[in-house]
Amino acid sequence: MATLCEGFTLCGLVQTQNASDSPIQGIELDEDSDHAVVTDSTRSVTLYKVSDQKPLGSWTVKQGQLLTCPAVFNFQTKEYVVVSDNKVIRVWKDEDLNLDKAFKATVTADVWRVHSAPGGEPVVLFQRGAVRFLDSLLSAPQQPIEDVLSEEEVIRWSASIVAEEQHFVLFTTEQNGECCLYVQRLNPNTLQKYRLEREDSGASPLSFSASLRDKHLNLLYLYPNGCVYQSVVAARGYVGLEGVQDLPRSLRLRLPVGEGELGAASAVALDEAHVAVVGVPHPSARTGKDFLCIWNTNFQTLQAGKEMAGRIHGQVWCYLGKLFVPHGKALSIIPYECQKSSLASALGKLRHTGIAVSKSSVAVPSWNTLLHGDQPQGPTKIVETRKSKLSRKSQSAQALTVDQVLELIKTGPVDEVQREVEVLVSRGDAQDLQLSVGQLACHLVARSQAETAFYTPVALAQLVQTQFLCHSVCPGLLLLSLEHKDYFLCQLCLQLFPDIPEVVTCACLKTFISVPDGDVEMVSLEPDSVSFMEGLVAAGARGGQQNGFSPPLFEEDSCDANHQPKPPQDKKNHTLQLEACPVGLHKAVLLNEVLQTPYSDNFLLPHLKDLDTQQVILFLQYLQFVYLKYSQDVYTQTAGLRSPTMTQIIDWVCLLLDAHFTVLVMAPDAKGLLSNLQSFVKSQVKLFSELGKIESSLQELHKMKLSKDISQYSIEVIELF
Repeated sequence: MATLCEGFTLCGLVQTQNASDSPIQGIELDEDSDHAVVTDSTRSVTLYKVSDQKPLGSWTVKQGQLLTCPAVFNFQTKEYVVVSDNKVIRVWKDEDLNLDKAFKATVTADVWRVHSAPGGEPVVLFQRGAVRFLDSLLSAPQQPIEDVLSEEEVIRWSASIVAEEQHFVLFTTEQNGECCLYVQRLNPNTLQKYRLEREDSGASPLSFSASLRDKHLNLLYLYPNGCVYQSVVAARGYVGLEGVQDLPRSLRLRLPVGEGELGAASAVALDEAHVAVVGVPHPSARTGKDFLCIWNTNFQTLQAGKEMAGRIHGQVWCYLGKLFVPHGKALSIIPYECQKSSLASALGKLRHTGIAVSKSSVAVPSWNTLLHGDQPQGPTKIVETRKSKLSRKSQSAQALTVDQVLELIKTGPVDEVQREVEVLVSRGDAQDLQLSVGQLACHLVARSQAETAFYTPVALAQLVQTQFLCHSVCPGLLLLSLEHKDYFLCQLCLQLFPDIPEVVTCACLKTFISVPDGDVEMVSLEPDSVSFMEGLVAAGARGGQQNGFSPPLFEEDSCDANHQPKPPQDKKNHTLQLEACPVGLHKAVLLNEVLQTPYSDNFLLPHLKDLDTQQVILFLQYLQFVYLKYSQDVYTQTAGLRSPTMTQIIDWVCLLLDAHFTVLVMAPDAKGLLSNLQSFVKSQVKLFSELGKIESSLQELHKMKLSKDISQYSIEVIELF
C-alpha cells in the first residue's frame, strides 16, 4: 500500500504574468539530501533547507536577463550551474553572493538543459540534440555544436541517468505529431532513436518519467486521455542498429479523466508498482478540485490522495521519498511511503479472519483449464447427490445455453427469465459459471435499469451466491438492489463482494439508517446474521467484566481536571438505558454487514460527511450498544456466526467522529454520547496497556531456556525484571 504523509510548505511562489505558466522551472538536490535547489521561471535560484523550510542562499541575474534552464549542482566540483539567455553558462559556489561576478561562458548554440547526477560528470544538452560534457564545453566555449535533430524537430523532455559506470542522456522530441525517444550513451558514445507509438487521437504525451531498473531504462509517459504507458530499453547490449526503431509500449494505467481530456498533468514513477499523478481528477471528488494521487499500476487502484489548494500546473518532482508539488501560491513537500502491495491490501481492510465468508467449497478451474482444456490434477468436481444428477439429466434436453438465456433476458418476462437463469446456474459447472455469471448479471442489471417494471431478485441472488461475481464485474448491481429496496440482495453483496467502493458502502449505510424499522423487519435476511443479533439483543446484563475492564465504570479513572464522579444512582440508570437496541433487529443486521465491509480510511472518510447529524448520532448509538454488549461480557459469541469485531466497531466510531466531530460537539443530543465514547477509548487504551505488559512478560519467558534436569514437578523462581 502507498500512503501520503502530512505535507508542509517549502516556500511561497510568485505568480507569473501568464496564469497558465508555472512559476517554477525545476527542482534539484545538492550533495546534502536535506537541500533543495529551486529555480523560478524568471531570474532567481534559491537554496532551501528542507527540514527547516528556510532559504540558505539566493542568487538573481540582472533585470532584463532570464534564466532559461533549471540550476543544478556539480557533485564533482561542489559548484552550482545555470544557463541564462539560452547561451550563457554561469558557475558559482555556495559562498558567492553576486551571480554576475561568478564565472560565465557563452556558447555558440542554444542550451536546452544541464543535467547532473551523483557519480557522473554534468552534461549539457543543446536544443538541436547535441550533448557535451560540461568541463570540455567550458574549456572551449566557442567550439562548434552540430545539429542532431531535423529542422522542425523540437525537444519536449530530457533526463540523465547514472548507474554502474554507465551514463545516459534521454530526451524526447516532437515533429508533426510524431514523438521520438533519443538515448545518448556516453560510455561508449552512441546514439539511438526510437519512435513512440501514436495515439488514435494524434495527441502527444503530457509528461515523461525515466528510471533504471533491472538493467533496463524504463520510460513512463502520460497522454491527455489518461493512459499511462511504459516502454523499456535495454541499458546493456548491442547498440549497433542504425535508423529509427519502433519502441513497443505497454499500458500500465488508465486514469479517469472525466469529460474531455487532461490539460496540465504529470505522472512520475515511484517504484515498479506505484505512480504519483497530479492534474488528474480524483474519481470520488467533485469537479474543480486538484489532487495529488498515488496509483498502484499492478492492481489499477487509487491508494492515496491529497487535495492541493490552488491551481496545479502539472508538475511534480520526486526525491528521496518526498514529492515536490507547486500549487497555487506555494511549493509543498509531501512525504510518501510505498510498501509492497498484496491484492487484499489493495482492496481495503481485510475481513474478520475468524469468520468464514464462503459456506461451500467451489472448485475454481485453472487458467490452463479455461484456455487450453487441460484436465486439472486430482479430484475437482463438486460431489453431487443422486437427485441432482437425475435433475441435471432431465433438464439437459430442454435447457437453454448461455447465449440463449442472454437473448431471453433482453425481451423475456420476469418469471421465465428467473426460471431459465436458475436452471442454468443449477446445471452449470465451475468452469461455465465463472465465465458466464458476469455476463448474465450485467444483462439483468442493464434491463432493470432501462425498464422499471423488470426486476429479477431471485435470479440476481442466485448469481451472487455462486461467488463468481464481484462489484468490478457488475458495478450497478448493489445500487440497483438499494433502489428496489432488495435488502436481502444487498446483504449478499456486502458479504461476498471484496471490492465494493467506499462511496457505495456509504450509500448502503445511509439507506439502512434511514429506512424505517417496520419496512425492513418483514424482509428475509441471512439466518446466521439474524441469529447473532437475536442472541445479542436477548442477552441480559450480568454485571461481569471482560478482559479485566468495564467501560461504564472506567470513567472513574478519568484524568480530566474538572471531572466529577457521578452518583451511584446515575450510573445505574445510565446502564439501564443502554440495554435496549436503538434500531430494529433486521436494521441492526444490515448495519453489521456495513461494519464488516472492506474499506480504506482515506477513501471512506469524505463520503461519511454526507450523513446528516441525526443519522450519525443513531449510528453511534448503535455502535455504543454493540460495544457495551461485547465489553460487559453479556453475550458469548457463537463460532461461525457473522458478526463485527471489536476492532471494526472502534474503527467506525473513530471514522464517524473524524468526519462529524465539529457538528457533534455543537449538537445537544450528542453530549452524553460523546462522553460515553470517550470512556470507550480510555478503556481500550487501558486494555492494550495491560496487554503490553503481559506481552513483555511472555517474551521474557520465551527467551528462557528450560533446564534439562526438570522432572515432572518442580518449583522455580523466575525474575522477569
